[in-house]
Amino acid sequence: MSVKYKIDGEDDKLSDCDPVWNAIIKEAELAIQNDPAVGNYMNSLILGQDSLEKCISLKLAQTLESYYIDITTIKEVFDEFYSSDPIISQIIRADISAVYDRDPACNRYMEPVLYFKGFHAIQIHRAAHWLWKNNRKDIAYHFQSMSSKLFSVDIHPAAVFGRGIFIDHATGIVIGETAIIDDDVSMLHDVTLGGTGKKGGDRHPKVKSGVLIGAGAKILGNITIGKRSRVASGSVVLNSVPENTTVAGVPAKVVGEVGDENPSTLMDHQFPSGKTPS
Repeated sequence: MSVKYKIDGEDDKLSDCDPVWNAIIKEAELAIQNDPAVGNYMNSLILGQDSLEKCISLKLAQTLESYYIDITTIKEVFDEFYSSDPIISQIIRADISAVYDRDPACNRYMEPVLYFKGFHAIQIHRAAHWLWKNNRKDIAYHFQSMSSKLFSVDIHPAAVFGRGIFIDHATGIVIGETAIIDDDVSMLHDVTLGGTGKKGGDRHPKVKSGVLIGAGAKILGNITIGKRSRVASGSVVLNSVPENTTVAGVPAKVVGEVGDENPSTLMDHQFPSGKTPS
């Protein structure tokens, strides 16, 4: 993982240790220089913390605190989660880099950490999923319900996420209990990964790595969206989609191959070769 730019005077060896966190520190310092009014904010959340994990724990605890569960308790939960497995630190940084690489509106690494609710919703879900797996289901449900209330993002705690996930804008996202999202998936707002009917069991979509899902797409049932495929905005997908395929329409139909490109990182929503769904 590499930082896209080098700030003048930055120690290369220090940056190589944790390039994302070190970039965020430099960005916070520059933000204060540019506008002292944000000094307390930057000092509290970033410059006053000794790691990215502590920074995110505090930010999300401030977001989720309520009359029923105080900020200290919530922060302790996130701290415990982040210390439970070293791989989680890699996943956080992959998620931040995904936003920075794929969102043209993101110009600094600190922006998703401080401001972007798609990133916040994913990190809250990651903690909720860990709680769910450790049989702490009530607090997992609490995290889910608070995220839904605050962000209009409703992800069941049992849903499985890979790393490098990007949810742009995020409003209206619904992801069901048995959904699985592999690495490097991108989706826009108002996407549903839902079931059909009221039958229990494995009933939600499986989204393979490198998939791009456009705004307003509805993917329903225990179906598979193949690697590096693209689901057009507003589509309703009821059947599995092969790898490297673009589908569009209601119900969705194949409109062409994706080719060698990786749609989730390019964020290109155009139909292949100028084709449109019939």
